[in-house]
Amino acid sequence: MSIKSDNRHLYLQVIDRLKQDIEAGVYKEKEKLPSEFDLAKQLGVSRATLREALRILEEENIIIRRHGVGTFVNAKPLFTSGIEQLNSVTNMIMQAGMTPGTIFLSSETQGPTEDDIRRFSCTLDEEIAVVERVRTANGEPVVYCLDKLLGKHIPESISWEKESIFDNLEEGTGRKITYAVAQIEPLGYHEKVSPILECDPETALLVLKQMHYNETDEPILYSVNYFRADKFSFHVLRKRIF
Repeated sequence: MSIKSDNRHLYLQVIDRLKQDIEAGVYKEKEKLPSEFDLAKQLGVSRATLREALRILEEENIIIRRHGVGTFVNAKPLFTSGIEQLNSVTNMIMQAGMTPGTIFLSSETQGPTEDDIRRFSCTLDEEIAVVERVRTANGEPVVYCLDKLLGKHIPESISWEKESIFDNLEEGTGRKITYAVAQIEPLGYHEKVSPILECDPETALLVLKQMHYNETDEPILYSVNYFRADKFSFHVLRKRIF
C-alpha cells in the first residue's frame, strides 16, 4: 500500500493517495482511519509527513480529527452551489433531487438596530420584521434562516411558511430580488443553531450573510443563513483580469 515516489513532496503524494482511497471506498464516509502510526507505516512515510497531509485534508473538509478519538472521513456535501449564483435554498435542495420543507419558528417586528438603519437606509422609528425558519431536505434540518425586512414593505397577508422567501416576497409585495452582496464565514459549534440543526459537536457551520436588492438597488432583504458544513459546499468562479 506504500506510495510510489515521484518528484513531488511526499505529503502531496500522501494527500492524493488518501483521496483516491476515500473515492474508491477503501475508507467510507464517517469511517475511522487507522492510527497515525499504522497509516504512516502502511504508506511508508514518516508520521510528520502524514500529519502534514492530514492537516491539509482537514482544511479541505475531507477528514475530521476528533481529539482523543481519532480521524474520520467526512461525509460528502449533498448540496453544492457557486456563490456567484443567487440561488435559493429551495432550488439547491430540489436540484439535489430532494424535497424542500420549512419549519416556521417565529416572526416579530422590532425597532431597527444601528446595523439595520445602515443596511436598509431606514429611520429609527421604522419597524423591522424578523423571521426565523429552519429549512429541511427530505425532512432533515439542514439550514437555519434568520431574515430581516422593512415592516412597511410587508403586506398582512404574507405567509412566511411558504418554501421560497424569494417567491414569497415577489408574489406578496411585488418586489423582485435581482442581486445580493454576500459574506461567508466558517463557524464551529453554535449554542442555539447547532442543536436546532441536530449537529454533532464537531460539525461545523457555514454562515452566509447576504443583503438583497431589487433592480432599482433598493435594499429588500437581509438574511443570515447557517448551513450545515457536512451538507453544503460553496465554490466561486474566479477569472483572471488582464
